[in-house]
Amino acid sequence: MSTHLENPARKLEKSENISTFIDSIDTFLFDCDGVIWVGNDVIDGVKEVLDLLREKGKKVLFVTNNSTKSRKAYLKKFKSLDIHASEEEIFGSSYAAAFYIANVLKFSKDKKVYVIGMDGVRDELASEGIQSVDVGDDHENLTAMDEMGSIKPDPSVGAVLLGFDLDINYKKLAKAFTYLHHDKDCHFLATNSDTTFPAGGTVYPGTGALLAALTAGLDREPVILGKPHQPMLDVIVAKYHLDKERTCMVGDRLDTDIEFGKIGGLKTLLVMTGVTTATQLEGSSVQPDFVIDSLGHMKA
Repeated sequence: MSTHLENPARKLEKSENISTFIDSIDTFLFDCDGVIWVGNDVIDGVKEVLDLLREKGKKVLFVTNNSTKSRKAYLKKFKSLDIHASEEEIFGSSYAAAFYIANVLKFSKDKKVYVIGMDGVRDELASEGIQSVDVGDDHENLTAMDEMGSIKPDPSVGAVLLGFDLDINYKKLAKAFTYLHHDKDCHFLATNSDTTFPAGGTVYPGTGALLAALTAGLDREPVILGKPHQPMLDVIVAKYHLDKERTCMVGDRLDTDIEFGKIGGLKTLLVMTGVTTATQLEGSSVQPDFVIDSLGHMKA
């Protein structure tokens, strides 16, 4: 049975349509993997399109849910792929979390953040002047049940922030749970809620899957910074003073990128070089305003 879509996406194919579309936008928010590159390969024509947009005076921002890298680390990848970018143009979920904690929560300087995550999160917290707890030996898991009693509430911890962590273990989860369970004033945040991430031609558990292990035992939910959740957009708009009506979110995922833009009142453009197939687009209730086979085709 076919699905009737009231507002199907407009296909950008003709040069005049592409030119009109570009002229209607002041700021482009780009997802990275599946839009700018796939793995370590830049998608054909993307460099030229980014240069074209800058020549036309457009603001270009790169918005990603990947919390493992700081802006500085991401900038190294852009440089390694010979893509022009500045640190100011990169907006990852780790930086969104740090900015939110510092500028929205007005986090107390005498409090610390307990981080389940990788160096990208801690680096961005430090860049905003936020102290994080030294995980020290937390990478070494508990080895016996009677060791659980050694984990106690810590009044110096004012927030728990969970991101993707290759070294996650029960000890880290138990500490985070304890801080949140015993102190209702302790802020609970997550960089994103992606349940899976693609790699090597398949998918693996993402940050959302790790988050579920923590929230299952708690009677509270986190503020989630990454796409499609709106705190990330609120932070971007506040930092860059964007006009939403003339801002476009460009992505390859309907459930994060396009949903993020639609909820936030942005224009949306889906590229077909990532995870979304034509069949998925046709059957989805989430429809972008525009669709194009590849971002590289916008140079036409």
